[in-house]
Amino acid sequence: MQTNNFKSVVKKFNELTLYELYEIMQLRNEIFIVEQNCPYQDLDNKDFKATHILVYLDGKLVAYSRIFDVGITFKEASIGRVITHKKVRSSGIGKLLMEKSIETIYELYGKQNIRIGAQYYAIPFYKKFNFVTEGEVYLEDGIKHIEMIKHAK
Repeated sequence: MQTNNFKSVVKKFNELTLYELYEIMQLRNEIFIVEQNCPYQDLDNKDFKATHILVYLDGKLVAYSRIFDVGITFKEASIGRVITHKKVRSSGIGKLLMEKSIETIYELYGKQNIRIGAQYYAIPFYKKFNFVTEGEVYLEDGIKHIEMIKHAK
């Protein structure tokens, strides 16, 4: 699958259309709750404070993340809810999503450290963006996670 047909959109919560919000919730529900068989409370009131990164391929939302300034999720800026639709995995869309997420943090909040709470199995993916593990493995909603940090250079 070629990634040159993608379109990324960056919006604050109050800029999202109802249709975009529905697409986001549908994708997050499909991946985090149904596919991972993990019933959890996805709506955590942080979406209001997030900047949302949406990646479309041929008009369909296929990847998403949300980013935060310092002090909302961690003391550092952060990226969360990183997802790609299973139909586009291994296509390069996830790489584009992370690059856009990091770039947007630097544009909006300045170049600084970025912390994530990564699902343990995804450590190799995040290491490609110079994130390093920090701390101990912990369970979140029954799934192994670990914090990772990308140091500003």
